[in-house]
Amino acid sequence: MNLLRSTFHWTAQSTALLLVSFVVAAAQMPTHTPPVPIPNSKSSSASTSYPPALVQSGSDLFRRDCSFCHGRDAGGGESGPDLTRSRLVTEDAGGNKIGLVVRNGRPDKGMPRFDFSDEEIAGLAAFIHTQQNDAGHAKAGGRKGVDVSDLQTGNAEAGKQYFNGAGGCATCHSPTGDLADIASRYQGLELEERMLYPKHVKPKVTVTMASGEIVTGTLDYLDEFTVGLIDPTGVYRSWRTSDVKYKVDPGLNAHVELFGKYTDADIHNLMAYLQTLRQAPGSAPAP
Repeated sequence: MNLLRSTFHWTAQSTALLLVSFVVAAAQMPTHTPPVPIPNSKSSSASTSYPPALVQSGSDLFRRDCSFCHGRDAGGGESGPDLTRSRLVTEDAGGNKIGLVVRNGRPDKGMPRFDFSDEEIAGLAAFIHTQQNDAGHAKAGGRKGVDVSDLQTGNAEAGKQYFNGAGGCATCHSPTGDLADIASRYQGLELEERMLYPKHVKPKVTVTMASGEIVTGTLDYLDEFTVGLIDPTGVYRSWRTSDVKYKVDPGLNAHVELFGKYTDADIHNLMAYLQTLRQAPGSAPAP
C-alpha cells in the first residue's frame, strides 16, 4: 500500500497572516500636529477632547495602518480587539500606554512594532480616545470588516514595475494567464491574502531522468514509489522514484522569501496593480 507523503509543511503561514493584518502604506503623514492634551488623571482619558486636526491625522493613520486588524472605527476588525472597550486605552493618558504598545508591539499576540513619531502617536491616541468617548459602553458591539477602499492606497504603475522587476512575480505569474481577471474573482482582504500567501497553491516539481532529460510541471502525486506531475501541456506523467531524481518546489518559497523584503509601498503598490487586472465589460471571463 502506497503511503502518500506530505510534500511540504509551512510554519511561515502565521507570518503571512501577520503581514495581512498589519500591512502599512507608504504615504507620509503630516509632520506638524498640535501637542496632544494630557489629562491630569493617570487613570482615564475618557473626558478629554482633542483638536479636530489632531483627531483627523490620527484617523488617517489608524485607517491606513491599523484598521486591517481593529476596524475602521477602532471597534474591532478581522482579527483585532475592540479598542473602544480596551482597559489599556481607558487608562492611557495622552498616548503614554498606547505609544508603548504600538512601538514595542505584542509578538505573543501577533502584533508587530510600528516606528511612529511622537506626533503620530499623539494623533493616534487622540483618535482612539475620541472613538472610545463616542462609543461609550452602551454600544451593541460586533466587529467590522476591512473595506476595499482601505486597500486601494497604492500606485498601480509602480506595482506593475515591481511585479515585472524587483518582486520577481512575473517569473511564475502572468496578468493574462493565471492572474487574468483576478480582481473580479477576489476583492479586498481576500485578494491581499492570496497575494501574500496563496494557501492552496500546488507545488511544482522537476524530474531528471537517467538520460539527462528534465521535465517540470505541477506535482500531482508523490509517494514512496511514484512521482507524478501535470506537464505544461496538461498531460499527466509519472515515473518510479527509483528511476529518476526529483526536486519539489512548494511554490510558496518565493512568497515566503518576500516577507522580509517587502516595503510598505511594495505591498500597497502591488495590491493596486492586481486590482487593475479585471476583464473589460462584455469580454469572455478567464478560465
